[in-house]
Amino acid sequence: MIQTSLHWIDSTIVIVSILLAVIVGVYFSKKQKSTSAYFAASGKIPAWAVGMSMFATIISSVTFLAYPGAAYGGNWILLVQGLMVPIVLVGLIGFIVPLYRKVIKLSTYEYFERRFGTFARFYSSVAFILENFSKMGAVLYLMGLAMAMFTGGVDITTIIIAVGVVIIILTYLGGMEAIIWMDVVQGFLLIAGGLITIIMLFILTDGGPAAIFSIAAEYDKIDFGPYTMDLVHTTFLVMVLNGIFYAVQKYGTDQSIVQRYLTAKDDKSAKKASYLGVFMSVPAWALFMFVGTCLFAYYHINTGILPEGIKDDEVFPFFIATEMPVGIVGLIIAALAAGAISSIDSSINCISACVVEDYYSRIRPNASDKSKLWVGKISVLVVGVGSILVALLYVSWGGEGVLGSLFGLYAIISAGIVGIFLLGLFSRRANWQGLYIGIAAAVLFTAYAVLTSKPFDMGGGEKKLLIDLGEWNFKHSTYMLGVYSHLIVLIIGYAASFLFKTPLCDKSLTIYGYLEEKRMQKN
Repeated sequence: MIQTSLHWIDSTIVIVSILLAVIVGVYFSKKQKSTSAYFAASGKIPAWAVGMSMFATIISSVTFLAYPGAAYGGNWILLVQGLMVPIVLVGLIGFIVPLYRKVIKLSTYEYFERRFGTFARFYSSVAFILENFSKMGAVLYLMGLAMAMFTGGVDITTIIIAVGVVIIILTYLGGMEAIIWMDVVQGFLLIAGGLITIIMLFILTDGGPAAIFSIAAEYDKIDFGPYTMDLVHTTFLVMVLNGIFYAVQKYGTDQSIVQRYLTAKDDKSAKKASYLGVFMSVPAWALFMFVGTCLFAYYHINTGILPEGIKDDEVFPFFIATEMPVGIVGLIIAALAAGAISSIDSSINCISACVVEDYYSRIRPNASDKSKLWVGKISVLVVGVGSILVALLYVSWGGEGVLGSLFGLYAIISAGIVGIFLLGLFSRRANWQGLYIGIAAAVLFTAYAVLTSKPFDMGGGEKKLLIDLGEWNFKHSTYMLGVYSHLIVLIIGYAASFLFKTPLCDKSLTIYGYLEEKRMQKN
C-alpha cells in the first residue's frame, strides 16, 4: 500500500474536523436528562435536519471508498440497488412512518412483538445488533486503512482507536440530538468532498469533461449491465431484486432509520425527513460512482502513473495523496472521517436504545427513566469500545479472515427480517405460529446457502467450504441470498398460518387500517 505524509495544513483540517465532534457532544450534553432526549432528541428536530441525518448515516465512508473503486474497475451496477430505494419507498413511507410513531415507544422491534410475539422481537433485535457490530467494525477498519495511507508514521491501530474514542465521546455526551446536528455538518462535508474531487478531475484530465465522457462511453463505464436473466452473477436483475428488499430493510426494519422517525416534531415532518433522506442518497451514490468513472478516464489518459498491482479501491486514495493540492487533501480526508463518524455514532446510539427497550425494560419493567438513561449511557460506552475491538480484530486478521467468516454466520441466525415485516404489514391472517415455521425454513435455507457457498477461514490462510455438496451447492449470487430468505419467510409464513386457527390481528397494525382511515377522512 502506498503511504504519504500529510502537510501540516491538511493535518490541521482533519484534526479540527474530528475534534468538532467532541465539541458538539459537549454542547448538547446538558440537554440529555431523559431517555426521550437521549435517544429521540425529545421529538423536536426539524424535518430537513432529520432527513440530512438519515442521508449521512446511509452514506458512510464505505460508500466514499467502495463506490469509486467499483465504478473504476467496472460500471455503475451497484447503483441499481440504490435506485430501487425511491421507487419502492415512495408509496410505503406514507404508511410506515405514522405506523411506527403510533405503535412503538423507542425500539423498532416493539412492532414485531405486537404483531407476532416476543420471539419475533428478540430475533429481529439480535439481528440488528449483530449486523451493526459487523458494519461498525468494517467502517472503522476501512476508514483507518485509507487514512493510514496519508498519515505516514501513524499506524492504522492508532487511527482506529483515536477516531473511535471521539465517536464514543460524541455519542455518550450528546445523545441523538448531537448526532443529528453533527450528521448535518458531515453530510455536507461528504457531498463537498465528492464535488471537489470531480471538479479537480475535470481540471486535471487532458480534454476535460468531454474527454471523460468520451472514454466512459467507449468503455461502457456509465452502464448498469449485464442485463441477462442470470441470477448466478451480479446482473441488473439481481441488483433490482436485492434493491427492493434493501429499501424495505433500511426504512422498515432498521433501528438507525426508524429511531429517527421519532425525532421529528410530527408525522408530517417525519415523512418529509424520510423523503429527503431517500432522494438525497441516490444522487450521492451516483456522485461517488462518477468519481470512479472520472478516475478511470484520468488514468486511462495518463497511463503508467498508477503503481503496479494497485487495487481498484486504492485508486481514489492514491489520487488524493498524489494529485490533490494542499488544503483540498485535508478536506477530502475530513469527509472520509465524517462518513465513518456519521455512520458509527448512529449505530452505537441505536444499539443502546435496543438494549434499554428490548432487554433492560423487560428485566426491570418498573425501572425509572433515570435508571434507563444510565443503562443507555453505559451501553454506549460498551458498544463503542466493542466496535473498536471489532475493527482491531479486522486489522489483526487481515480484514476478512476469521472475523469475516464469523460475521458471515450472522446471516444464518437473522434470516428473513424483511419477510417478517412485510408479512405483518400486508396480512391480517398471518399468525405467530405460521411465522415461526417460516423463520425456521429461512434459517435452514440460509445455513445451507452460506455453508455451501462461502469459504471459511480454517487457520493458516486456508479457506474451504464447511459443507461441499458438489453440484448441489448454492451457486446463485450472494446478493440473492437475502432475497430468498425474505421470500421464504413471507410465503411459507403466510401459508403455514392457515394451519392454525387464530383471530385476525388488529387492523391498525397493518396497511389495511391505514387505508381504512384514509377512506374515512375522504368521506
